Amino acid sequence: MNRFKKIRPVHGFTLIELMIVIAVVAILVALAVPAYKDYTIRSKIAECINGAAVAKVGISEYRQSLGAWPPTLSEAGLTDSGISHYCTGLTNYQSATGAFTIDINEAAVDSLLGADTIHPVMTPTERASGFIDWNCSKGTMAAADLKYIPSTCRDT
Repeated sequence: MNRFKKIRPVHGFTLIELMIVIAVVAILVALAVPAYKDYTIRSKIAECINGAAVAKVGISEYRQSLGAWPPTLSEAGLTDSGISHYCTGLTNYQSATGAFTIDINEAAVDSLLGADTIHPVMTPTERASGFIDWNCSKGTMAAADLKYIPSTCRDT
């Protein structure tokens, strides 16, 4: 008879293997959290830009019906509020061109943003056929804040 016991292999992870896995997960989390934060800020600002569709329709209808840009936003049937929780309203309306600025509520979007830093501008362009195209631009925003607006508004 064999007096020696057969040694069975040990199943499980060593401490070094566990530490490597934890280090890899920590690195992935460190990279993902800032990217997610930028994504959530951008989505809130995109909500404001999409909410301005009502203003674009009102201004366009006024232009197509009466042949001129409305003298004020209220003449186009628009109020200055109610776009989104993340917007405080529409500002800097230019009756000569129909362009307006979307005023972002930076405090509601994220506490890291400085006050009054994000200013997307919506500008209409009338085609010969009578259709009106709307273009979004960065306005007076700083280059460091461009990552917070949708790519369609990041003109140079």
